[in-house]
Amino acid sequence: MSAPTALRTPWLPKLVVAPSFLLSFLFIYGLIAWNGYLSVSASRLLPNYEFAGFDQYLALFENERFYVALTNMAIFGFLFIAGAMGLGLLLAVLLDQKVRAEGALRTVYLYPMAISFIVTGTAWKWMLNPGLGLERVVQQWGFAGFTFDWLVNPDKAIYCVAIAGVWQSAGFVMALFLAALRGIDDAIIKAAQVDGASLPRIYWRIIIPSLRPVFFSTLMVVSHLAIKSFDLVMALTAGGPGFATDLPATFMYAMAFSRGQIGLGAASATVMLATVAAIVVPYLYSELRSKR
Repeated sequence: MSAPTALRTPWLPKLVVAPSFLLSFLFIYGLIAWNGYLSVSASRLLPNYEFAGFDQYLALFENERFYVALTNMAIFGFLFIAGAMGLGLLLAVLLDQKVRAEGALRTVYLYPMAISFIVTGTAWKWMLNPGLGLERVVQQWGFAGFTFDWLVNPDKAIYCVAIAGVWQSAGFVMALFLAALRGIDDAIIKAAQVDGASLPRIYWRIIIPSLRPVFFSTLMVVSHLAIKSFDLVMALTAGGPGFATDLPATFMYAMAFSRGQIGLGAASATVMLATVAAIVVPYLYSELRSKR
């Protein structure tokens, strides 16, 4: 190998990766910066780069619909995160007992995560529709007084979104916890059983606490899914009835693309980004610090 070739070789991988890196940097961080500037501009129907300070943020936090979206985010986020992680952990513990047809059951539980949130929202919209779904089926079985109109009830529609979200994500959480459970040495369980501990107590006091790193990682992923939830809501309720199931993502879309309030939508997107960063950055910092 000649000297010039030897000098060029170390740079070859970097040259190959550089275009993808530059494009990713431009279309991710560049657009984030552009959105941030729009949030402090006077943009309305079209981008207007006149600096307006924090007027868009003041208008955002004075907007009643945004507070509804934040309230719904708190309700949906809590139910979605707790439900997906609780049900996923339960399914993982049950499958960890070496049950028959484990492969088939694992596939069934994980299958919802393989479909898009649009499909999930559409399917649950049919199932929860009072005139077509669960309510009508139960009434046809002879229970004429049965009602389940949560989907069209402004006070309960957000719970329908949470139910559909938990159904979609619980299998993914199960897969993460099951992989962690399979990495635990069986000798720990056998030693505890020799000491007279019951299997539920072993899981509660020994095994589950040892899954703390997986808990944090799963919490980060599920929280991220909750904060950026958009397509599930649009397919299931479209933010309705009225804007009773609005989330920050659907609020941002409505303001930026339906109401001609680009600056207000950009401010909402920036608040969402700050919320995600407030969750992810401390976790990444703690992980990097622990590795050092």
